Amino acid sequence: MDYVDKAKRYITKVLDGKIPACRWVKFACLRQKQDLERKKSSKFPYHFDRKRANKPCKFIECLCHVKGPKAGECIHLEDWQCFIITTIFGWVDDNGYRRYSQAYIEVGRGNGKSTFCSGIGLYMLCADGELGADIYSFATTRDQARIVFDDALAMARGNKDLQRYYGLTPLNNSMVIIGTNSKFLPKSADAGTLDGLNTHLGIIDELHAHKTRKVYDVVNSSTSKRSQSLIFTITTAGYILDGICMERRRTVGHVLDGSVVDEALFGIIYTIDEDDDWQSEIALRKANPNWCVSVNPKQIMSELISAKLNTSAQKEYLTKHLDVWVNSDHQWLKMEHYRQCIDSSLKESEFFGEYAIYGLDLASKLDISALIRLHWREIDGVIHYYVFPYFYLPADAVHSSDNSQYEGWAKDEYIQTTDGPITDLNALQEWIAEDVKQYSVLSVAYDPMQATQMSQNLLGDGVPMVELAQNLKNMSEPMKQVQALIYTGRLHIADNPVMHWMASNVVCHTDAKENIYPRKEKVQDKIDGMVALIMAINQAIQLDIEHQYISVNDSSHADWSDFSF
Repeated sequence: MDYVDKAKRYITKVLDGKIPACRWVKFACLRQKQDLERKKSSKFPYHFDRKRANKPCKFIECLCHVKGPKAGECIHLEDWQCFIITTIFGWVDDNGYRRYSQAYIEVGRGNGKSTFCSGIGLYMLCADGELGADIYSFATTRDQARIVFDDALAMARGNKDLQRYYGLTPLNNSMVIIGTNSKFLPKSADAGTLDGLNTHLGIIDELHAHKTRKVYDVVNSSTSKRSQSLIFTITTAGYILDGICMERRRTVGHVLDGSVVDEALFGIIYTIDEDDDWQSEIALRKANPNWCVSVNPKQIMSELISAKLNTSAQKEYLTKHLDVWVNSDHQWLKMEHYRQCIDSSLKESEFFGEYAIYGLDLASKLDISALIRLHWREIDGVIHYYVFPYFYLPADAVHSSDNSQYEGWAKDEYIQTTDGPITDLNALQEWIAEDVKQYSVLSVAYDPMQATQMSQNLLGDGVPMVELAQNLKNMSEPMKQVQALIYTGRLHIADNPVMHWMASNVVCHTDAKENIYPRKEKVQDKIDGMVALIMAINQAIQLDIEHQYISVNDSSHADWSDFSF
């Protein structure tokens, strides 16, 4: 059996549209196809070794299922599984070391994740050619860590030939090969035994459930001593949008769409596209590559009926069967529409001298403060708005927060920090005073609950401060307008993951008169950036921007090269 041929067949069918697939799967297949067509160069020092690619597939198919109706039968790898395995294991450098040191696979429930991971774990324990191979199944709890390990243990115990050939001894809490000094163990954060590891393979099952980045960071650091270690992450979608899983997912997305180059990261995400009908069978096929194999259509269709009738069941259905990340039962925005508004090409310098409105949501001195600068331009007779978000947080709060993303965001300057335990409002005030000098500022909307003194100081500097209480009267109409602008593609938002996270946290409260107001479900969720945007849009409505003000085109933008004096 040539598993590489099966993988190529899968690539062709995906790219030809014969297999329903979302854009991320298509990107992953296209990446492999293009890599196979690349000529080796100093910039791409890898070659594809068919023998190395086939070997783990052949090994895994010698193992048997240990659960369900196929228990006792040899594992048969589907084409999509062959694609993943041969891609990860087939690429090597001149020294024979694997190209990929990290793999991220996201797929719906019931697609054989545990069996997949168990087979890879046993292969790298027994047949990867690594002396002292330390294999771990990692999770936040011991029970979760044992899911993959116990399946692998059952596979090993049921295969005497495997034990004899490799000298494998399966024990209750570990598997060992004395001849190569190798072992396979489950590891959990609650056991307090994650330090001092030297990991050859770290399997992280259901990363979406990790509330902190502790386990992932330990695994990552524990692989640095090996020449071809592998972090193998496999998960379904989840609800923690500020966690390490979403961080890895975003990175994979950037690699797959070509905006980031990381030759050591393999990723594939089985989900649906933004414009898919979530109630369709095509959507299910996209998110479930094992459709009609381990995924039972009859059972899933029954759950679909329940999801259509029951809002509470819909969230679970979307997350577990369509691999859609959901943060709230009553989420205000459809995030697929919001994501289409993100524009990483926006540059502040392109708006110098133009009209601007600011929205300022000044939080407590221990929390995030948000500032939004809003510009607008006319395109084909329609006004489009451009959003530049800024966030501020005291340095002490960054390091002490339960939000695992804060430190990374601060390091990448998506959050601006001020020294000490509280936000330095003087520093923020000075930043605003300097920033407004570069634009024709019409209004800086602020909530008097927090920013009274700052507003008085800025007014003294000639900044047009406008008091705007965050109440139903002031927030309902602009909140509806923000939603309409997003859904019609007229809002363009500078790429800032803090803003995107906050957008996903907004839930919508509606009263009897259909007035709406932004809220959040949990204390740790933050929505300040969206509140500041709503405040800025409030001022755009009050100033009748759509009819009164078009972008300033003053002498600073004129091209004088056509004139002679």
